[in-house]
Amino acid sequence: MNIIDEIKNIILERDEVKANELFEEYHPVDICLELEDYEDEEIGIFVKLLNKENLGLLLESVEEDLARIIMRFFTNEDLIETFAFIENSIVADLLGFLSTVRRKEILSLIKSDKQNILKMILSFDEESAGSIMTTNFIALKEHLTADQAVKKIISISPKTEIIDKIFVTDDKHRLSGIVTMRDLLVCHADTLLRDLMEECDFYVYGTDDQEVAANLFSKYELDILPVVNNKMVVLGVITSDDIIAVIDQEHNEDMLQMHGVNADEEYDSSLMESFKSRLPWLVINLITAFLASSVVKGFESTISQVVVLSAAMPIVTGMGGNAGSQTLSIIITSLARGELSLKEDFKLIFKEIFLGLTEGAIIGLLAAGVFVFWHHNLYLGFILFLAMILNMIIACSMGFLIPLLLDRLKVDPAIASSIFLTTFTDVFGFFIFLGLATMFLPKLV
Repeated sequence: MNIIDEIKNIILERDEVKANELFEEYHPVDICLELEDYEDEEIGIFVKLLNKENLGLLLESVEEDLARIIMRFFTNEDLIETFAFIENSIVADLLGFLSTVRRKEILSLIKSDKQNILKMILSFDEESAGSIMTTNFIALKEHLTADQAVKKIISISPKTEIIDKIFVTDDKHRLSGIVTMRDLLVCHADTLLRDLMEECDFYVYGTDDQEVAANLFSKYELDILPVVNNKMVVLGVITSDDIIAVIDQEHNEDMLQMHGVNADEEYDSSLMESFKSRLPWLVINLITAFLASSVVKGFESTISQVVVLSAAMPIVTGMGGNAGSQTLSIIITSLARGELSLKEDFKLIFKEIFLGLTEGAIIGLLAAGVFVFWHHNLYLGFILFLAMILNMIIACSMGFLIPLLLDRLKVDPAIASSIFLTTFTDVFGFFIFLGLATMFLPKLV
């Protein structure tokens, strides 16, 4: 029997034993994926059969919409019991899915120490480093000996997620360094932590964007990253497992936004949600298309005399757009990794200009050859060749500059870069090509 049939039977029979045994056979993520296809009442029947530990496993794996549905079927007291099995950062996420009133009610019922931790996590922006950190870590004072540290770790570790690396702090709880469990076990028992620790070179502030943390993990191949406040007090830690989801999320968002789609839209979003997500960008594209069209309109007389120009125009603008998109993709990716800035790397624009020149010359020569062969007019080929070079120089330059300028203005380059790039390549492509055609019009008719 597969998971689909098993869940169906569990709901029909209301079998509590089989419902909980399902978690021994299948991963919670797989169970969540199947539950998404059920009606709310059926989901309610299933989750009410689960013990608190398995319910916790389920809530750790659910997407926001399903989490909202599941939590509707439980009292505040039930949820608090379940939260005992869930890491604090995930509990904070789940609380964020609830109404403000219910969130406050639940927080008021939670023990003060855990309540303070949850309030702290909830205080951070949802895309900040603080929102994805775990608070299950070990921090010890630097004046402790290795022997004292090991004894403390033994007593703390059953409730702690990360024990292989220990943060070392001063008397004011400020981050001093880091020590590994291996170093603690092999050193002399009387060695002080301050003499054993290594400097912690990498950390992020709780208010930093999660992309900052993702870039540090990617660049320096980290496995953990401490999160601190402005006084260097350790608030939590981000693990490599935490950051994988962030990297995937950020990549998907950038890909969607580059193509004018809201990052929240999914394949199974409602018709209205998809409509509201996509239409604004299509309207903006329409406006830019009219701008390009107005340029073409200004050369109506030239086009009417040399109709073949209309066949060559899309080639010039299309190749410019493609060349610019190649540059754009590389620059946006580099910006996301924190590898590029307008101030420090502006000189790289000369590389893009040269690329546009050489690529435009090669592509222009090929395109010109085809048109000369078709229409037996060398001047048409020359115009196409020259227009291709100039437009691809513009395309590569704009593909480089636009995202960097938007980033400098604190605008997400992934959202708007492609629109501006299309506008530049279309407008200038048409203007250059038709302008040259007008100059050489006596040679074309």
